[in-house]
Amino acid sequence: MTSSAPFHPSDGDPVPPSLRGFARVHADLVELHEDPAHLVARHRAPGRRVGLVSGGGSGHEPMHAGFLGRGMLDAVAPGKVFASPHNRQILEASRKAAGPGGVIHVVKNYTGDRINFGIAAERLRMEGIEVRRVLVDDDLATESADTATGRRGTGATVVVEKLLGAAADDGLGIDELAELGAAFAAASRSLAVASRAQTSMHTGRPAFELADGELEYGVGIHGERAARSIPRPSTEDLVDRMLDEVIAGLPEGPDEVVAVVNGLGGTTQLELYGLHDLVAGGLERRGFALSGALVGTFAPALDMAGFSITLTRMRPEWKSWWAAPAVTPAFPRPATEETV
Repeated sequence: MTSSAPFHPSDGDPVPPSLRGFARVHADLVELHEDPAHLVARHRAPGRRVGLVSGGGSGHEPMHAGFLGRGMLDAVAPGKVFASPHNRQILEASRKAAGPGGVIHVVKNYTGDRINFGIAAERLRMEGIEVRRVLVDDDLATESADTATGRRGTGATVVVEKLLGAAADDGLGIDELAELGAAFAAASRSLAVASRAQTSMHTGRPAFELADGELEYGVGIHGERAARSIPRPSTEDLVDRMLDEVIAGLPEGPDEVVAVVNGLGGTTQLELYGLHDLVAGGLERRGFALSGALVGTFAPALDMAGFSITLTRMRPEWKSWWAAPAVTPAFPRPATEETV
């Protein structure tokens, strides 16, 4: 088998130059601090009293740095590839992001992230900064008594960050934002599949092998293998199966959802928009209305060939937050009268 080594620097650590390149391109929106590594948004709504901080392993770009800016996050802490950021990174990011009302940590449900955000939160409280945590745990593939941490945090993180950012811009206080963030996360479920593993940075080969005609059903955004491989069905049957599982996992509520079709890094826009067509049609047949949609690569696992479907059951009072503008490097900017 031939290898396909990534185009990383000779010292083997792709994160520092990637952060510098990102900050150069988006210098009007973000500011990079390299020791310890964290990025800060240059602009925030004047009414925002509580800062929003997120972070996690690199290799999932544009999450999270791509969502820095007015309407979304105030600061992020990027870890090494597929590794939690150090608590010092989170601490410095939070110090810069905190508003007069404190800071909210948006944390994906992974052990390392929970530990390091928790340590940073304790240090912030010792400094007199109010902190709350919003835990995102949307991945149905790990909803099992056999999984120690429970559902992983995956694609719904982007939805939570968008809704919470708009609510923070409205000037809400820290307790209300923490309650809302928990509600956004609880209303979200995701499922991901892959036909090829991500490329190992060390070998240049797929991190795991799949037999011909097989599909990994329930992969994680860190490139984790699924609990099961299945014979690959038709794309139409696959989307129907995934929709049935994601809808069954949603809590009760209005039959209106935000749908995210997210590429895992090696899936083309041609494929993703076709998948969205199947998702939207499947939702319509099941009696659901779409109050919003995202299609693209927002939370990949390096270059894994696959996709995830995220559904968030929307309450009427949340819809204006989804529609509110966000000026960030990666979140799609809605059209306005000035841009059409």
